[in-house]
Amino acid sequence: MEILVAVIAFAGALLAAFAAGALIQRLRDEPDGWLIAWTVAVAALALSLGVVAIGSFFGFGSVTFRIYQVTGSLLAPLWLAVGLVQLLAEKAPPRFLAWLFGIALTVVSVAIMLFDPLRVEQMGQALPSGSAVWAIIPNYLLTGVHVIDALVMLAMLVVAGLKWRNGDEYDTDNLHASAVIVPSGLALVGAMRFAVPAVFTTALLAVAAAAVWYTVLRPLAPYEDDEDDFAPEHDERPPRGDDRSQRRDARAQHREERPAPPVPPGERPMFRDDQPGHRGRPESVPAADPPRRSSGLGDLVAEYRAGDQEVDYAARMAPPPDAGPSTGYIMNGAPPAEAPSQRPDFAMPGTGSVFPGADVFTPAQQQQAGGKPSPNIYGLLTVFTIMDGAGDAFDRLAEATVEAVRRGEPDTLVYACHAVKSAPLQRIVYELYRDEIAYRDHQRQPHVERFINERQTMVLATNVIELNVNAAKVVPLPTVMF
Repeated sequence: MEILVAVIAFAGALLAAFAAGALIQRLRDEPDGWLIAWTVAVAALALSLGVVAIGSFFGFGSVTFRIYQVTGSLLAPLWLAVGLVQLLAEKAPPRFLAWLFGIALTVVSVAIMLFDPLRVEQMGQALPSGSAVWAIIPNYLLTGVHVIDALVMLAMLVVAGLKWRNGDEYDTDNLHASAVIVPSGLALVGAMRFAVPAVFTTALLAVAAAAVWYTVLRPLAPYEDDEDDFAPEHDERPPRGDDRSQRRDARAQHREERPAPPVPPGERPMFRDDQPGHRGRPESVPAADPPRRSSGLGDLVAEYRAGDQEVDYAARMAPPPDAGPSTGYIMNGAPPAEAPSQRPDFAMPGTGSVFPGADVFTPAQQQQAGGKPSPNIYGLLTVFTIMDGAGDAFDRLAEATVEAVRRGEPDTLVYACHAVKSAPLQRIVYELYRDEIAYRDHQRQPHVERFINERQTMVLATNVIELNVNAAKVVPLPTVMF
């Protein structure tokens, strides 16, 4: 049995040593409090497992027993608990008290455990029980430390759960980390406190080190931007600093600093709106820029400025002139006067909609009537950058929105959603309205409000471009029969 314990202890010591090396490597970039505390805990576990392997081969003595107990029974669970406080506490006082308590208890306890006399000096190759070897003072001291460790770990698990209920991605990661560290730490305390077979005690020491390593590599790994087509020239990883608000700000800044596609002169800057209910914030907005309007699919810019443009209400209410629609000319191959019953079926696919609200004219008729579009036409071009994996859901929602626009908005002249071949995570929506009043009516439609609400979790960024129509040709889009 001692040989099996020695083999498990040796393997666990190697694992803990590699974990400690990984944590120390990360500490060079992120000197965070929780990372420092857990590095101490993992290093203590590595030393404890190494001593267990040596003692199981050659027998335990006073020195090996003291090292095994100081590192595995005192330092490892204590600094696991301190690290949880450093990770979850939002304000400086709790973190400072955790540091003060951990350092003071470590110094006092290590001094007592190193110099207090033992009941037994030679213990053999079997893993010795602390309660059978320690004198009264070290025994009660370890009991008190273990009780405090267990209470702190359980309290931090509850705190992580409460924060997760109304929190963000950081709170989810912290709950994941706590759900791994707390059971491992409690199991370690139980193994060192009670009479547990040596194989299980050794295995739990190794499991505690593996749990910390997993936690640092997975839920508490540095945030990175995956599949970023416009990667920055340097790799900046936002730290999980001691101050939780600073950590969130660092991550938000990191995300906002992701470069966006170049915006030609006259276009609107990029907006971020990747969180549900979050209003996008401009990355860079010149002070002299006028207030922005929102696109028919977005809620990222200001409402329409009443009175900033003159609108020809009479023209809007009047029926279309005989000369044709104001957007240009629409061709279907035959004049309406020659074949009024042969007008095409305007049932459009979900990718776009040209509303059949005006008569169809030949090029000759359009040339006779004059092809200058109305100055009141209001246009928008909106570029959406969607979340990875949300493309199909976004397309289905856009298709339903386009169909509703086609059926119920006669003053929406063009409404089309495009995919971008070279950028699978981008969608472009092109919109033309008879005038700005029609655009405002469009915004109040239930299907538009539904699109705004349901797309929140799908869209990472939006670029809104206002358009003036100088010349136009619009024809019905080809349809596909299913």
